[in-house]
Amino acid sequence: MKFTRLRIVGFKTFVEPSEFLIEPGLTGVIGPNGCGKSNLVEALRWVMGESSHKSMRASGMDDVIFSGSGGRPGRSHAEVTLTLDNGARTAPAAFNAADLLEVSRRIDRGAGSTYRVNGREVRARDVQLMFADAATGARSPAMVRQGQVAELIAAKPQARRRILEDAAGIGGLHARRHEAELRLRAAEDNLARVEDVLTAITAGVDSLRRQARSAQRYRAIAAEIRRHEALLLLIGHTNARREVQAAEAALAQALDRLARAQAEQVDSATAQGVAAAALPRLREAEGAASAELQRLTLAAAQLDAQERRSAERLRDLGRRIVDLRRDLAREAASRDDAQATLERLDGEAAALAEADDGDVARAEAAAREATAEQSLAVAEATLAAAQGAQAEHAARRGALIRAAADERARATRLAAERARLAREAAAAAEAGSDRLSALREAYDEAKEAAESAEEAAALARDAVAEARDAEARGRPVLAAAEREAARLDTEARTLARLVAPGTAARFPPILDALTVEPGYEAALAAALGDDLEAALDPEAPTHWALLPDPGADPDLPAGARPLAERVTGPPALARRLRQVGLVEPEDAAELRQRLQPGQRLVTKRGDLTRWDGLTAAAEAPRPAARRLSERNRLETLHEAAALAREQAETARETHDALQARAQEAAAAELRALDGARLARRNLDGARENLTHAERREAESAARRVALSEAEARIAAEAEEAAARVETAEEALAALDGPEDLAARLDEARKTAEARRLAAAEARAARLSLTRAAEEAAARRAALAADRARWQERAERADAILDELGDRLAGAEEEQAELAEAPETFAEERRRLTAATERAGAARALAGERLATGEAILAEAEARARGALDTFAAAREARGAAAAAHEALERRLAEVVRTIADSLETSPEGLYGLAGATPGDPLPEIGAVEAKAAGLRADRDRLGAVNLRAEEELRETEGRRDELGRERDELIEAIRRLRGAIQSLNREGRERLLAAFTAVNGHFERLFTTLFGGGTAELTLVDSDDPLEAGLDILARPPGKKPQTMTLLSGGEQALTATALIFAVFLTNPSPVCVLDEVDAPLDDANVERYCDLLAAMARDTDTRFLVITHNPITMARMDRLFGVTMAERGVSQLVSVDLATAERLAETV
Repeated sequence: MKFTRLRIVGFKTFVEPSEFLIEPGLTGVIGPNGCGKSNLVEALRWVMGESSHKSMRASGMDDVIFSGSGGRPGRSHAEVTLTLDNGARTAPAAFNAADLLEVSRRIDRGAGSTYRVNGREVRARDVQLMFADAATGARSPAMVRQGQVAELIAAKPQARRRILEDAAGIGGLHARRHEAELRLRAAEDNLARVEDVLTAITAGVDSLRRQARSAQRYRAIAAEIRRHEALLLLIGHTNARREVQAAEAALAQALDRLARAQAEQVDSATAQGVAAAALPRLREAEGAASAELQRLTLAAAQLDAQERRSAERLRDLGRRIVDLRRDLAREAASRDDAQATLERLDGEAAALAEADDGDVARAEAAAREATAEQSLAVAEATLAAAQGAQAEHAARRGALIRAAADERARATRLAAERARLAREAAAAAEAGSDRLSALREAYDEAKEAAESAEEAAALARDAVAEARDAEARGRPVLAAAEREAARLDTEARTLARLVAPGTAARFPPILDALTVEPGYEAALAAALGDDLEAALDPEAPTHWALLPDPGADPDLPAGARPLAERVTGPPALARRLRQVGLVEPEDAAELRQRLQPGQRLVTKRGDLTRWDGLTAAAEAPRPAARRLSERNRLETLHEAAALAREQAETARETHDALQARAQEAAAAELRALDGARLARRNLDGARENLTHAERREAESAARRVALSEAEARIAAEAEEAAARVETAEEALAALDGPEDLAARLDEARKTAEARRLAAAEARAARLSLTRAAEEAAARRAALAADRARWQERAERADAILDELGDRLAGAEEEQAELAEAPETFAEERRRLTAATERAGAARALAGERLATGEAILAEAEARARGALDTFAAAREARGAAAAAHEALERRLAEVVRTIADSLETSPEGLYGLAGATPGDPLPEIGAVEAKAAGLRADRDRLGAVNLRAEEELRETEGRRDELGRERDELIEAIRRLRGAIQSLNREGRERLLAAFTAVNGHFERLFTTLFGGGTAELTLVDSDDPLEAGLDILARPPGKKPQTMTLLSGGEQALTATALIFAVFLTNPSPVCVLDEVDAPLDDANVERYCDLLAAMARDTDTRFLVITHNPITMARMDRLFGVTMAERGVSQLVSVDLATAERLAETV
């Protein structure tokens, strides 16, 4: 891919659309500082995928958008488009179909960036990989910014390896490896999660199976509960219907009694109405008499109150008249006082008006003050001139004295410094290089020791690996032995708990005291049967007793062996066991005929034949036989467990030995590694000591030259200091004496003091006259305000006097009227007393008549209440019967509704659900409820039941199978990713080593070309893995010993770094190379070499060079120049000229 054009809109200072042509050869970019040249380079890096705002010299990525200037507003977006020529079809497969690629990046303020390739939106990662595969990119070493040469020189070896990676073209490989590692970690995390989920699902499947069985049991119990609930509802419906019929009969009887009570109540109510109709007239008459009496009583009370109010009003009027006369006297005095004050204020105002304002005196004082100020200004100027002359003279004299002293001190210091330099030069000349040879020998010895230690460490690692493999092989054997021992121990403990005698039994059975050979348990159980449950304790209700041996028991038939040979037990069973014979099944029938009383035959499998003819074939194992077998199995388990423990202990000892061997090998490896690390440290120390010694040797040579130069420079400076001392002393002698200046200064100071005093006196006189005039004006204004206030006060006093006179006249008139009121009150009281006596007699007569009418009404009401109570009782009985009937009907309806809601059927359908027949007697409700309660208890004992367990079980098993397939896919993906990472690492190492060889060869050649001689080489350090190693540079300019980069001069460092960058280009040329002021530290001769090399690179490769420079020599060697200007402050513009074309035109002319 070839870069052809860069278009910028709104990026930093390039606000207007600007196009920058990237053509073959050398393109120079020039312009003054701060005009936007670096913004052009940053635009190129930004469109190639730069993601760090700090690399853009911004505090945030939005800062790359034009933010405005003095005459232009800011933009809301910025866009940069890079045009690529893809005629060679070297672009990634996704973009390789087009001959021309336009890569654009647009950023909107606050919305982030968008990348597009030929108008199609892509990821930033796609753009970065596309340029990385082309050996370029935003952070490619081919983009050499200002100061990057110094950074490359000062960088650590690990950081320098990046230029080798770009030369090898493995930048894309690194990105792909990182992406593959991220995917590998994600796949491993997903596999761990899938394994965890599978473990949880597998555990959940067993639980769901149990839940499914519980759900089946739950459904069966629920069906039975439903049948019993239907039966309960059927019984309840039958009982409710019977109760409704009884309630209907009771309601009919209550209605009968209510009709009779209602007739009786009507008769008593009629009599009560007649008596009540006569009573209102009597009450009205009694009320009228009472009202009249009350009216007269109230009138007498009102008359008494009116008389009291009249007397109180008369007293108040007397007090009020006294107060009004006192107020009249006070207001008259206030009016007289105001008139006197007004007369006094008028006199003072007239006196102030007649006084003189003093304008003439103030004008004269102001004139005197101006004259004094002018005289003072002249005196002050004369004093300032005298002070300046004296200060200048003193400063000049002091400066000359200090300069002479400084130069004498400087001459003394230079003499001491010259002596010191002479001593150091002598010491440096005596220093030798014997220590350097010794350090080189120590370095060679340390290198051999480090190689030996590395070999020992490799052998120790092999030994550790072998020991750990042996330990790993022994670990499964140990685990299997321990599992077997644990299994046998667990089975033995479980079986021991099963066969252990019960602790609650008072009399343990004799079975616990018997020991039978394995295989004969069924025979013993058949021979003794239930007798094995009897105890040995004589206190037990059923027990075995030890009887004397009579010694005359008959022998068993020939061919029968006593069972006592196979059984060991208490002596009480000895006779019984001797009379039981063991035979083969086919011999039992023949030997049965020869049995004596009390004898019996048994087979090994448990067949029984008794002397009395009873024969019992073997059946399912008897409990006693099973228990005896378990006891024998327990003994076998104990022996097997002991043997398994011994084998596990042997395996443990073997594993411990292997583990100890592995630990010893690991300790030996640690010791070997420590030795290797120590050897490497010694080697590093020897290398560092050798490097320091070489550096000190170079520094010593440079120091000797510098000391010689410094000594000559100091001698010249000493002579110069002596000359300056002599000049200062001559100037000091030529200065005049200070006595005349002091006399003139004293005379000017006295004159200035006298004129300051006169000016101050004139200013004080003028200020005194001005203050007196202002005080007189203020007093006249105050007198006018006081007169207005006192005038208003006098007028207000006249108004108050008029008002008080009117009020006094009214009060005296009312007092005269109230003095005649007592006689009127006495006459009215006599009239009210006579009327009250007549009204009392009328009220007493009306009260007697009303009492008689009320007695008659009370008797009628009593009869009516009795009838009403009877009627109410009958009505309540009717209501109670109706309510009971309604309640029973509601209960019946509720039962029907409950049947419909809970069982979704009618009462007639209950027979089918309950399993009953119409007409048959129903069971007792208590028994049905008890059975239903038992069923509910069974259902409740099941606990929480998952009715979807079967469906969930199917779903979970399907999920488990699906996750199993996903796990297999993840394992395969992890395997492929690991293989891909290993392949990328292998390819990267191969390409990096090949690139190192090529870059080193080019670097040596270019270094010799740029320096006109000398040698240089690249070395890989710090690691044996090329992908992890660092890159170190050893340079030897002509006439110098090999040195590290930091010991070279600034120009030598710049040339060395330039040689390295160009060596990378020759190995894997980048489509574009940007050199931002790389020639700044070079002198003219080296700039010529630098430009020759640039021209050769441009000629031999397809790389297109963009060179930013301020050097006119570099400008002259460019094929074309682009100028960046800033005619408008804050806005960059591009102008261009093709120098090659211009040169051809000039030659033609």
